[in-house]
Amino acid sequence: MSHGPASASVPAILRLPAGECYTVEVAAKDLAGWLAPGREPPREFGMAPILVEVRHSGGRHLVPVSAGELTCLLSQARRIDAPAARTAASSGPEPHKRPRPTRPTRTPPRPNGLRLAPAPESSAIEVPEPSTARSGGPAPPLTANARHVLEARYLRRDAARRICETPEELFQRVARAVSQAELLLGSASQAALWEGEFLALLSSLDFLPNSPTLMNAGTPLGQLSACFVLPVGDSMESIFEALKQMALVQRTGGGTGFSFSGLRPARDLVASTGGEASGPVSFIQIFDSATEHIRQGGRRRGANMGILAVDHPDVLEFIRAKAANTGLRNFNLSVGVTDEFMRAAERGDRYDVVHPRTRQTVATVPARETFDAIVAAAWETGDPGLLFLDAINRANPTPDLGRIEATNPCGEIPLLPYEACTLGSINLARMVSPGGSHPSLEWDRLRETTLKAVRFLDDVVEINRYPIPEVEHASRGTRKIGLGVMGFAEMLIRLGISYASAEAVATADHVMACIAQAARESSEALARERTVFPFWSRSVFASRGERLRNATRTAIAPTGTIGILADTTAGIEPLFALAYRRRHVLGEQILEEVNPLLGSELRRRGLDERRVLSEVVIRGTLDGVPGVPGDIRDLFVTALQIPWEQHLQIQAAFQRHVDNAVSKTVNLPQDSSPDTVASIYRRAWGLGLKGITVFRYGSRATQVLELGAEAESYHYDHAAKCDPTECRL
Repeated sequence: MSHGPASASVPAILRLPAGECYTVEVAAKDLAGWLAPGREPPREFGMAPILVEVRHSGGRHLVPVSAGELTCLLSQARRIDAPAARTAASSGPEPHKRPRPTRPTRTPPRPNGLRLAPAPESSAIEVPEPSTARSGGPAPPLTANARHVLEARYLRRDAARRICETPEELFQRVARAVSQAELLLGSASQAALWEGEFLALLSSLDFLPNSPTLMNAGTPLGQLSACFVLPVGDSMESIFEALKQMALVQRTGGGTGFSFSGLRPARDLVASTGGEASGPVSFIQIFDSATEHIRQGGRRRGANMGILAVDHPDVLEFIRAKAANTGLRNFNLSVGVTDEFMRAAERGDRYDVVHPRTRQTVATVPARETFDAIVAAAWETGDPGLLFLDAINRANPTPDLGRIEATNPCGEIPLLPYEACTLGSINLARMVSPGGSHPSLEWDRLRETTLKAVRFLDDVVEINRYPIPEVEHASRGTRKIGLGVMGFAEMLIRLGISYASAEAVATADHVMACIAQAARESSEALARERTVFPFWSRSVFASRGERLRNATRTAIAPTGTIGILADTTAGIEPLFALAYRRRHVLGEQILEEVNPLLGSELRRRGLDERRVLSEVVIRGTLDGVPGVPGDIRDLFVTALQIPWEQHLQIQAAFQRHVDNAVSKTVNLPQDSSPDTVASIYRRAWGLGLKGITVFRYGSRATQVLELGAEAESYHYDHAAKCDPTECRL
């Protein structure tokens, strides 16, 4: 089998000069079957290395390569050999269609080539790197906790569950896989260039994509999106089809959101059987039970968002579904409210409750009673939050495709049915120049990182292997991405700005405005290079003549686990504590953390670091620690010390420049009243936010963060409405 020159996606040692061809001889029967068009690699080749003999004018080498690297080599070679594919690549394929490789014509073997065979487990062959091989880049600056999380969740394992990948190789695998989009849409030289750029971007920890991309890029699974919304229709067939689709999504690492607003209420007549309907809450329990037994990508428990419209007859049952901390542990809940309802609750008016099938009014009830029920449940359990549906749909980029009714599990990505979105976050802490006593934000670096990150995420859309056809059609049609940030609180500390200050709000506004502008410019440039997203003609941008590659570009995610990898604060959340224990990241294991910035500041100021930190380890904050100056207390303010209005102002500052939404939680002290929760919900609506959630400290029996490394086990915090094993702190 004759193949053209290897592309940039394979190991450097396999990249021979242009014009040379490879001859591939396959000894293994299973591997030979894999070479047929459209075949996936057999399971046993998913992890085991394959020994490649390289013969060319520069010498003879034996190189162990992964199945993913071999897949790239062979698939690209087919594209190069196939005239039809070559034409498609040069003219630019439609963004939502992947070129179909054509089986290469057989030609006599060439003198220089490859000879392939499965490598024995014991093979340990040292291969000298040619002088032309590109370096994998510097080792990423990972902490011990980061490496622990990588080993537990992200690094690849062989058939015996032994780790067979280093962190450096993980970033190389992801950069290599994502850069394949450049070959599909451009050229081999572009792929080589962007593989290097992406590797530098990831290895520096300036930017990280969502967990499924880190886990699955360059593997046979290949599903790279974190956020999905699936429709649930009002029939047994539709409900259980959605359940099946949820399982297919969650087993690949994705989280799912659902609107159950279309289901008939409990005790409604079922004409086909003469019986009574059980209502939305009963089916949410079924979805929750199924999720309990699905581990996302085999590595973490699934996560869901359940949403019910405020005018549904079963809304009160939905609101109280988590009362007394019973059940639905794999669901976050939000009530979808309208501007009309919020105004009615504010004025003390009544509102209509509507049957979802007939759209007939079945009752008229006091809006304030429903609002108070929402507030009481949120005060008690943290659920439900509010989803402001009118604000979401005013920003809907494709209203012609439908009205948005649901979000992903964390709430930052409102999506139409069957849409998926890929997320990534810029590490703002790394955008601060050292600057000695006068550190500053490196705006040019922030802009450059944004431009590269948008291209990375658009490439992810291109190479993604979606779990079901409907999701592929919808997601490629709009090409939604969500670029956000992490490390905002750490950035403020490095700049000497208190999170609780007006300067912090202004900084949030300026930072997100810069990212939003650069993200839009990058999407416009990609549209010129690759064309607009396929559903562009049905978007609001078409009427304005604005040509964009992506229907949405920005979102603020909680960045729980990738925040650990980057060793920075989660999303735009403030410090929860200066010392804490982090649960539910790796099953039942506990990671203890003390904020290193505090120690650095204490040393810089000549204060007694050992004494202060020993107190902080017990208390979790600087409250009650003697001998600490006021400006240090202000700089290291924690979530429970920040007024709720400031939490909302920070969220609003980011939301002003975000296409999608902002995932953030207003953390409240344990003695906060239900009236405070009500004020927060009303103020969030008034500020034009798309969603809001609160969490009162100590209101849930098990949470992700414990205040103080030596705190009692009941001291926990809820950081974001999301996957309890992924997106919360």
